[in-house]
Parts: sequence; structure tokens; C-alpha cells
Amino acid sequence: MAFTCVYSRALWGAETPLVRVEVHLSGGLPQFNLVGLPEAEVRESRDRVRAALNHCGFGFPLQRVTVNLAPAELPKHSSRYDLPIAIGILAASHHLPHALLENWEFAGELGLNGGLCAIHGALPMAVAVAQAGHWLMVARASAPEAVHGHPEGVYGATHLREAWDHLTGCSLLPPAHLESQETREVMPDIDLAQIRGQAQAKRVLEIAAGGRHHLLLVGPPGVGKSLLARCLPGICTPMTETEALALAAIRAAHRETVDPILWRIRPFRHPHHSVTTAALMGGGQGTHLHPGEVSLAHGGTLHLDELGEFPTHLLDMLREPLESGQVAVSRAAHKVIYPARFQLVGAMNPCPCGYRGHPAGRCRCTQPQLERYTRRLSGPFLDRIDLQWELPSLTAEELMAESQGESSNIVRQRVISAQERQQERQGMTNESLGSDALHRVAPLSAQARKLLLRAADHYELSVRAVHRVWRVARTIADLGTEESVSESAIAEALHYRTGFRKLDSST
Repeated sequence: MAFTCVYSRALWGAETPLVRVEVHLSGGLPQFNLVGLPEAEVRESRDRVRAALNHCGFGFPLQRVTVNLAPAELPKHSSRYDLPIAIGILAASHHLPHALLENWEFAGELGLNGGLCAIHGALPMAVAVAQAGHWLMVARASAPEAVHGHPEGVYGATHLREAWDHLTGCSLLPPAHLESQETREVMPDIDLAQIRGQAQAKRVLEIAAGGRHHLLLVGPPGVGKSLLARCLPGICTPMTETEALALAAIRAAHRETVDPILWRIRPFRHPHHSVTTAALMGGGQGTHLHPGEVSLAHGGTLHLDELGEFPTHLLDMLREPLESGQVAVSRAAHKVIYPARFQLVGAMNPCPCGYRGHPAGRCRCTQPQLERYTRRLSGPFLDRIDLQWELPSLTAEELMAESQGESSNIVRQRVISAQERQQERQGMTNESLGSDALHRVAPLSAQARKLLLRAADHYELSVRAVHRVWRVARTIADLGTEESVSESAIAEALHYRTGFRKLDSST
């Protein structure tokens, strides 16, 4: 009898738990058993591993082979276990010394000829391997992604025989190297300078980017709501390494490949209003609990165009991730928690026909139609949106005039400076500030406090709304390089929240 243990990693939600691939060879009729809650694609590795070992000249043991993927209660997905199973069989059949495998972890799909294919999730796996102090062996196609998570301990092989040669010292593989530490800049589709008029809306967009605040833009068709939303990525800062690694793990759970050059670009997700609950919030069947759009937008923007067309129950489901920054995907036997700290940018018409309040009186909506439309946005949902702004219709002269506004790059520099001040002062963006932190990092003058309290009484603002106004005012002060929150900053923040009242059908 022979026994060996090889290490690999699973993907469970946004985590990469350690998996022990235990291989046991014993007497009896030749048989290959694979246990440890493997899914279908993992069970199929028996045929791939057998063919690869025979093709490479090692042969397959004519014994009873039992492979256990521990811990047994953790569901195992994907073909990443092919390589560790093959290495374990080689070690158990004395083609590899056991001691050589103690500090290694393996992941890769095997072809029938022994070739190694890329897998998804190499980056978050490499981060966990680095934390464990191990080396990682993957397919060479996965190495450029994995090396970002483990710069000094990733080795890429193109064939099972290459991996064996490296482990035995016959022919050493070079470690993977970072080709560039620079993140490629992506030019935005639309520059702020291309949008005619809407100077105040551009100011609101800058404030939203400066503190990562949620934003709602309301206006008739053709005034630039969607264009402004598409300008947001062009004025946002690059993702931090922590945010980028969390997003890489989420994308791996969604079976997306991470571009090693673009992996720190903030995502911009824009699902259609016909999106299902599972697609928006996450879900799936059995043990396959995939992340939804709210998690795929982690660290970036979730743009909901035509917000009034989304079903009410979907919008109300956003309330928890808007507050907590995470979403729990639960089924009968399994539960996965995904990060979901996104910036919500909604755009909608003021009424079903889109022309409510138009100077020419073009609105054709009846009162029941308007009430049904406005009821889709519940009070608790609106209470979580920091900035609410109505865009006016543009005149023909404004549309024909040459643009004289600032470019996205100029605005982006102010946003970067503001967020650098926030990180230096409190270690987070203003949108994430709690009530205790607000008192510490955003003290109010006597006049500013008096104005905020008077507005809270007059507009019957909730405690949450008061805190959100306070956070926005802190961002306004940061953009203006002011140390304290002034009365004018509070007044501007209140204007962006209370100045818009036409969404209420009673007015």
C-alpha cells in the first residue's frame, strides 16, 4: 500500500479554501475511485488523468486507486484538480519523492496528451498560496494572472512532463515574472467635455465620484442622463489592490478570466431592467452559487438605466448590499457571502412618458399611471441614495453651442486628490464613514450644524438621510480642499437631496 497527499485550492464563493488531494494505492482489482463531493467535471478527471499518465510514459497503476478530496463537505468544482491528482498518483507510485511536495500547491486541467490548460481563479488562488508560504504550479497560460497574487512563487508548465522534470530537478522551470507593474489606462467612451450644457449635473457627478456616493439622475429623454453615467469611469480612481483582489475572486466564481493588465480598472456593470433576481443578486442550482451583478460591480459602478422600469422587488433587494456592502446567496444546504460594495448610479424619466414638467405641457400620463410608476421606488430605497438630481431640458442654443466644459481628465485629478485626502485622514472613502467617524473627521461649525438640524426637521429626514447628507458635505469640502465642513457645503449637499421633489406624485 502507498499513500501521499498533495495540496490544491477550491473556489467557494470569493474564498479559496485549501484542499488536500489524498491518493491511496492498494491491492485488488484495478479500479479508480474519486470521493470527496466531486461534481461531474471533477469526476471526469479520472479519464483525463489516466490518459495523460499513459501518454507521458508513466503508466497508470494496475492497483486499486482511491483519491479523496478533503474536506469532504466542501463541494469541488472545475477541472483544476487534474494536475494535483496526477502528481499525487505519481508520488504514490514512487515516480516522485513525497518530501518534494510539502511546500507545493497545484492547479491545472490536463489534456489527454498531458498538456496543461488554463483555469479560472488563478489570481485569488495565488494570493492564498502566498499567504500559506507555498509555491504554486499552474499551466503556463495561467501564470501571467497568478503572478500578480504571488510575485515570487508561481511556476508555469505547458505539460505534465515539464512539471515532473521541475519537481525532480531534471529540468528547472523559470519562475513567472511580472511583465509590468503599470495598470493600463482605459480611455472612457464619453468625455465630460463632449456633453453640452448640464454644468450642475457634471458637478453632481464629480461629487459622486469624489466620495463614491450613490446617485440618481432624473430627467426627460435626451438630456444626457445615460451619457453622464458613462462618463463616471473616466473620472474614477484606479482600484486599490485589496478591491482588485476581491473582484478577481468574484470573477473567478463567475468563471471569468482576469486580464492581468486591466485587473485594477473599476468595473462598470449595466444590467437591463428585465434582469432576473438570480442574475442581479446571485444564485444558481445545487452547489453552484454564482455571484450576481451587484457583486461583479464590487469596487465599481452598477448603472441601472431606466430605473423606473425595474420591478419593485428587485430594487428593494438592493437595500441590504447598499447598506452592508455584501450579499448572502443562500440555498437549502449551502450559503455563500459575496462582497458587493458598489456605487449605484440610476437614471430614469420623471414619468412613464418622460415629459412630466415639460414647458410645452407634453406629458400624457394619467394620475394612476404616475402613481404606479413612482411607487416602484420605495421610500427606504430612495433614502439610501445620497445624491438625487433632476436634469433640465436643453434649449436648441445649448445643444448647438461649442462645449466649453472641463475634460474628464481634469475632473479626475480633483477626484484623485480628494480621495487621497480621505485615505490619509480616515483610511476609506467618505461613503463608508460611520456615524462615530463622521463626528471625528467631519466636525461641523455651529452654523452648519444649525442648518442641518433645521433641514432635518423641515424635510423630515431620517437619521440615515442626515448622515448621508453629512458624508456628501465632507466630500464637497474635500474637493474644495477645505479642512472642515462649512455651512455652504451642508447647504449644497442638502440641495442635492431635498431640491428634487417631483418624484413624489402628490406634488
